[in-house]
Amino acid sequence: MQALEKKLQADFGIVFKDSSLLETAFTHTSYANEHRLLNISHNERLEFLGDAVLQLLISRYLFAKFPKKPEGDLSKMRSMIVREESLAGFSKDCGFESFIKLGKGEEKSGGRDRETILGDLFEAFLGALDLDQGISAVEKFLNQVMIPKVEAGDYERVKDYKTALQEKLQVNGPVQISYRVINETGPAHNKKFEVVVSADGQDLSQGQGKSKKLAEQAAAKTALDQLRRG
Repeated sequence: MQALEKKLQADFGIVFKDSSLLETAFTHTSYANEHRLLNISHNERLEFLGDAVLQLLISRYLFAKFPKKPEGDLSKMRSMIVREESLAGFSKDCGFESFIKLGKGEEKSGGRDRETILGDLFEAFLGALDLDQGISAVEKFLNQVMIPKVEAGDYERVKDYKTALQEKLQVNGPVQISYRVINETGPAHNKKFEVVVSADGQDLSQGQGKSKKLAEQAAAKTALDQLRRG
């Protein structure tokens, strides 16, 4: 954690008063489960808090920044900013993926690059920062990391990967595209869904998300990426 603490101070001017909060934020459930005898805390509760703080701050920002936009447009922008894919990108922008503690199985399966894990990590960090220094510190951090991309217009349009996939697959004629949930985990307030997308009965790819819709979008995005690579 010392390397992470140095990075946070150097890059963002953040110094945690309670380093245990930071350590918990960067501890995945897979690591805690593999070390049960040590009674290690994982980051799911902090993720829950961070999600709420993030929703509030982004909502407040968008409300003030775009006084003429209707509620529907603001909701779409917010959903794009706080979606799993975006949050995973912010984690990578901050270099957080190098510091998360993962179980051996999760590490071997590529968990350090998985959007679900990185998105949750970003929210957990926000939750830890809120508990340690208050919501104003979280807002300052978001102004450094997230808001510049919003100002640049990166989230004016919502990406619809399902529609893009449908258009690509059906360019030469009708194709039956379907999505099915193959796994559902987590408590009611923090569900994780895993979805498979198929075309004419053939599985194309899988995706994970905090809702069925997000998981479907993630599966469609992966399928598109695979098709573009040939």
